[in-house]
Amino acid sequence: MKQIFLALMLAVSFVTPSLASASEDILKLDWIDLIPESERQQFDSSGMPVTDHSGQAAKQSLVGKVRQELNGSKVKIPGFVIPLEGDEDKVTEFLLVPYFGACIHVPPPPPNQIIYVKFPKGAPVQQLWDVIYVVGTLKTETINHELAETGYVLEGTAIEEYDDY
Repeated sequence: MKQIFLALMLAVSFVTPSLASASEDILKLDWIDLIPESERQQFDSSGMPVTDHSGQAAKQSLVGKVRQELNGSKVKIPGFVIPLEGDEDKVTEFLLVPYFGACIHVPPPPPNQIIYVKFPKGAPVQQLWDVIYVVGTLKTETINHELAETGYVLEGTAIEEYDDY
């Protein structure tokens, strides 16, 4: 019996590090991390574009490069959801944006501050009203949507509650 217990403990000790390293492979990003270092002076510390609201309504600024080195990375990023595809129960495609009201108010953030999320299994609609985390594989790919142009696409695998209040 003691040998079985020791064998089981040994097996668990080999599995546990691999589980830990799997979660360590996910990059936890903030919105400012999507902006190349050379362009960050155009944004405030939270990744919000510095905008002058005193003039006429402006169109989306298409200035802003993506960080090619993030292409193919497994990431976790917080944001607000603008539903695009799905039904009354689940959303399968949406824009993830850094602040509430982005893309609804003019101008939308630049493309490197909007992520087009494809979430085939669908996220429950009631889970998407507050800020959430989206986990998945990030791609540097442009999508032109009627609301805005995006600089990134995220193949979503999980939606998590935002817990950094």
